[in-house]
Amino acid sequence: MLTLDRKLHRDLWRLKGQALAIAVVIAGGVMTLILAVTTLEALTGSRDRFYASHHFAEVFADVKRAPAGLMPRLQEIEGVKRIEPRVRAAVRLAVPGFADPVRGLLVSIPDGRQPTINRLKLLAGALPEASRDDQVVVSDAFAEAHDLAPGDTLEAIIDGRQTRLRLAGIALSPEHLYQAAPTDLMPDYRRYAVLWMNERALANAYDMEGAFNSLSLTLQAGARPEDVIDALDLALARYGGTGAQTRHDQQSHRFLEEELAQQRLMATVLPAIFLSVSAFLLNVVMGRIIQTQREQLAVLKAFGYRDAELARHYALLAGAIVLAGWVLGVSLGAWAASGMAGLYREYFRFPEMVFRVPPWALALSLGVVLLAALAGTGQAVWRAVSRPPAEAMRPPAPARFRKSWLERALPAALLGHEGRIILRNLARHPAKAGLSVAGISLSCGLLMVGAYQLDAVEAMLDQQYRQVLRMDVELTFVDATPARAVGELRHRPGVMAVEPWRRVPATLVHGHREVRTSLLGLEPMPRLRQLLDADGHARALPEEGLTLTRHLAGQLDARLGDTLEVAIMEGRRRRVGLPLVGLVDEPLGTGAYLRRGRLNALMGEGPAISGAWLLVDPGRMEELNAALWAMPGVAAIGLLAEAERGIRDYLDETLLMVALIFVTVAGSIAFGVVYNDARIAFAERARELATLQVLGYTRAEVSRILLGEIALLTLVAIPLGWAIGIAFARLLNQAFSSDLYRIPLVFTPQAFGIAAGGVLGASLLVGLLVVRRLGRLDRIRVLKAVE
Repeated sequence: MLTLDRKLHRDLWRLKGQALAIAVVIAGGVMTLILAVTTLEALTGSRDRFYASHHFAEVFADVKRAPAGLMPRLQEIEGVKRIEPRVRAAVRLAVPGFADPVRGLLVSIPDGRQPTINRLKLLAGALPEASRDDQVVVSDAFAEAHDLAPGDTLEAIIDGRQTRLRLAGIALSPEHLYQAAPTDLMPDYRRYAVLWMNERALANAYDMEGAFNSLSLTLQAGARPEDVIDALDLALARYGGTGAQTRHDQQSHRFLEEELAQQRLMATVLPAIFLSVSAFLLNVVMGRIIQTQREQLAVLKAFGYRDAELARHYALLAGAIVLAGWVLGVSLGAWAASGMAGLYREYFRFPEMVFRVPPWALALSLGVVLLAALAGTGQAVWRAVSRPPAEAMRPPAPARFRKSWLERALPAALLGHEGRIILRNLARHPAKAGLSVAGISLSCGLLMVGAYQLDAVEAMLDQQYRQVLRMDVELTFVDATPARAVGELRHRPGVMAVEPWRRVPATLVHGHREVRTSLLGLEPMPRLRQLLDADGHARALPEEGLTLTRHLAGQLDARLGDTLEVAIMEGRRRRVGLPLVGLVDEPLGTGAYLRRGRLNALMGEGPAISGAWLLVDPGRMEELNAALWAMPGVAAIGLLAEAERGIRDYLDETLLMVALIFVTVAGSIAFGVVYNDARIAFAERARELATLQVLGYTRAEVSRILLGEIALLTLVAIPLGWAIGIAFARLLNQAFSSDLYRIPLVFTPQAFGIAAGGVLGASLLVGLLVVRRLGRLDRIRVLKAVE
């Protein structure tokens, strides 16, 4: 084997440029796999450890007001292991030196001690003293955003009454790993806080002495959550229960699960795309490399080397290239994962998050790339080594040149001698030309996908925050409020328009499908919170029936005209059947809409509202904030500009980062495909190119022949690459669609231009390298006849 091993080393050195180009393609697939798997492992492991160590609840229930004497009955529900009552209240805060309004959530804990469920992880300070009514523990993200420390104070409005709170400690909670306000998609740590307060103090402040409005439970092993929820709902119905829910519907856990689901998709879809391209490229390259060594193979077989030995030699050649790509991909994936660690620590507040590449991921990625290499090279290697020596040593039969249909269609004067040579060579090898076009078009398609993501994210945010949400401020009231409050709001400083809304928790049922959501009652023709159809046009709400976002209708498998069962979970709880009369397209979140007057009628109430949207003069925002602070009925104030900034930051740091990685890797693939194709074409045609120079063609003319083929193949491949990119984009669009956001399928001229420009740029760079190599061509050596 010594001779073959020496040949292997020499081949690897001679083919180092091509080998590196293929390795980069493989590295792209391995990197995406390692990045996704490492991130998934870190998030899952951190979640499971924190949930277990701090007893994260498995079932949650909210109620208007239930007596503490109900607890023994609830504890006896079959399947309940632990149950803990508490009080939760919305709070408004004022932070010294910070002018914007701040929303918050107050959660009670047993006086002076840890809760048994959803225990706190103290990072600084201590729990509130049992005898103190003014002490709270604050969420770490809010404290970090405002540089707060134990001992600092905050002004607060709880149930319409102003008070001063002193920070006793800073903590994390498994219930609030993702610290976003209830109606927000993204965390805003400067404008939203979670605080924990002694139960007695919060009950007194919120008028809940001897009562509770929230429950958290853990379940016995083998218990059915559905049965426990049904029993809880039955027991709490008379007290204003709004429906129990599992972890799946708890806001923080649900956001984390959405992220984990996307990481699982990323660990399968993206590596599959890259490694499929790698396998195809390996098949093309190895087949043509072996074809250029047919005489060497024949000599080796004539000297007695067996087929298995030669197959091993070429398998090692492919394996060395694949191994180099794997090592590069693992290194890049680990580096990218370390960068993602800081990002995820910002959005998911785990006490610890360890990002390390798990050994099983290394084994999986190596197995996957070796499988891709086997699929890509096995047939080419075996076909070459199984050829009889006499046949392999015989020079290829002279090719027959004849005019192609394209040559006949174009004027001879337009083509010239060089053009005819290019067209006839491509027509002589249609299979090779087709494979080259396919490889270039695949790389163009991958570039198209990355470019599409960059444009689609901007289109998604523009639609949501320029067309759907047109307000500046969202007000939420402590309780349902008479609609006459709208007139009062119109007279506040800086307010230019007011639009009221009513929100009620509800469960939508269609067939065997059920979704917990809320009904949002709007004006007949909402202006500040528009509803858009598939064409992007604002539409009015029908007089009767429900209008759903298309994504929510898909979850329910409901179509226009279907009747949905709606279980209203607030006030006079009832079940009604409502027809689905409209669908709207919104890129963020999901929703169920109907006219506010109709929702008021279903609730059996007068013209009540839950909040209002305001259009505000930007120059008078501070005056308005001061005026709203004095309104005790306002529970929360949300700024839409800050919400947009938050989701832009999140998407820039996650989705757009993936898109940039995609574009970078796709660009390297484009270069690898074009470079390998050009180098192999150069090796296959070295004798022909040298002959042309001997016959009197200048180096520039010979270069134009070779570069003309590359250019023609690239131009033919670009439209096909666009089509492949559109198909890949549709696949990713469906795979990454979630309750959090749906990326619109929008293709701009910029996306087509980036894809085409990337491939053309790679072709230009390859052309320069090939011309440089042509200048070093040894004509005497390549023109020697095969003995």
